[in-house]
Amino acid sequence: MERRDFIRLGALGATVGLVAPTLAIASSEVSIKSANDIYFTKAEPGRWSAKVATHLPSIEIEKAAGKVTIKVVTPHEMKGYEHYIVKHVLLDQNYKFIEEHLFDPTKDTAAISTFTLTDYSGPIYALSLCNKHDLWLHGTLV
Repeated sequence: MERRDFIRLGALGATVGLVAPTLAIASSEVSIKSANDIYFTKAEPGRWSAKVATHLPSIEIEKAAGKVTIKVVTPHEMKGYEHYIVKHVLLDQNYKFIEEHLFDPTKDTAAISTFTLTDYSGPIYALSLCNKHDLWLHGTLV
């Protein structure tokens, strides 16, 4: 092998070594086409249309002295580890994580969580995760 061919082959190998991982990462990204790809809502319950009443979280809001208390309730049974609400997650107006509450199905008899925020206004979203019937989203204005 001539020296020039060796240098070209080495340069090609280095380029492939840098570009190939980037292409592999880009091709592994998942595009989200609709809400039903990751969560369900009252308007789009997907395959769980019969579960809306017991899986969609409700949001109650109280404002006092610059603080906002948000109570999230999912009217769902807590049957130990067999069937229960795993957690509630609170998201801001940009769907960014604020806080979460995990439930202990051996101790919690109801899926109720309370969050306190300071000087928050705008849309707020609650996620409710059931161990059998997926993730549910509901939002309201603060």
